[in-house]
Amino acid sequence: MAKVVPFKAVKPTRAIVGLVASRPYQSYTIDERESRMDYNPYSFLHIVNPGYKYDQVITGTERYKLVKNRYLEFKEDGVFNTDKSPAYYAYKIVNRHKQEFNGIIAATSAEDYEQDIIKKHEDTIEKREQTFKTYLKTVGFNAEPVLLTYPDNDVISAIIKETQKNHAEFEFTMTYRDTHYLWKIDKQEHIEKIRAEFEKIDTIYIADGHHRSASSYLLYKDEKAKNPNHTGQESYNFFMSYLIPESELVIQEFNRLIKDLNGLSKEEFLIKLDAMFRIENRGAVPYAPSKPHHFSMYLDGEFYSLYLRKANYKFKTALDKLDAHLLYQTILKPILGIEDLRNDSRIEYVHGRHEMITIKSSVDNGEFRVGFGMCPATVKQMKEIADEGLTMPPKSTYILPKLRSGITIYEY
Repeated sequence: MAKVVPFKAVKPTRAIVGLVASRPYQSYTIDERESRMDYNPYSFLHIVNPGYKYDQVITGTERYKLVKNRYLEFKEDGVFNTDKSPAYYAYKIVNRHKQEFNGIIAATSAEDYEQDIIKKHEDTIEKREQTFKTYLKTVGFNAEPVLLTYPDNDVISAIIKETQKNHAEFEFTMTYRDTHYLWKIDKQEHIEKIRAEFEKIDTIYIADGHHRSASSYLLYKDEKAKNPNHTGQESYNFFMSYLIPESELVIQEFNRLIKDLNGLSKEEFLIKLDAMFRIENRGAVPYAPSKPHHFSMYLDGEFYSLYLRKANYKFKTALDKLDAHLLYQTILKPILGIEDLRNDSRIEYVHGRHEMITIKSSVDNGEFRVGFGMCPATVKQMKEIADEGLTMPPKSTYILPKLRSGITIYEY
């Protein structure tokens, strides 16, 4: 039984919401960040990069305290206002490829995360969990929702569609040409129906935002332990999420680039591959695989197709069927000697099938020796792996939609 509740969002004013909204801080280069802050005083980047004001790089707890100060200044200046009553928020994103995503921004339960009602499919790094927990505790807000997915639900979809017939509170287009729309759902009848429908759902899955979820859970544990009058209704019991139906979640693949052949010659490498794959040379024309357990490879100016010899590979778990894991188990680890996918400097990742051209150019210019392409994972695979209590390798999925910071804010 999932607990998904309305909350009082802090939001920018309609006139400047498009100026406030930003991509996640880490997704910008230094030059991009500085350019946006030079010319846009409303960007949320000013809040999360408070050292810009003093032309200083500030880190750790000192930075977190300044983040809180910048946030309070934005509120004092009227950039942000807090809704007067709890609400759900219907949210639509239409990207430049005309893909459309419709869902609800709401507060989801840290206890549900603890009880595995909200399930994960990726491992998290404890240091990052603790760092972001300290950040949340210090700044007192979260400005980027976790992306969750739930089984398609006709009642929730009908309420979203009915709400979207009204004039959107927000409608703005970002630099990357994705357009965002937001409507407040504050009719009590709708609120109760949405809450009741989510209570019928046994499991919700994290699509993107595993560290934010884990950090919010750690904050909940700390605050609950300190509070002798804990009721379960305090703001720290919840974290902000954007929930979309499974049918609208888009998963793209992350392809792999490797810097060397682990001391092997091209011929030796191909011979080792032959033990697990049927190999066909596809020449110079870019090739992408069309079905699971097939891979593309670019090596020495030529594309190859790799077809798994299934007699030599046993599918015992849902994870074994995941192509990112299969590639790791059959090539990256045993042949190329890459064991730590998260930290090994010899491997890099590029997302999307259109990036086969990027793989070709990266190998041709000598920066990498070989590149691999694969088919994307499916929502069904993601759920099966989570249900079995297993986790995907790093960079197994590139999930859409990509969310923006500063459009709705959840205060602790």
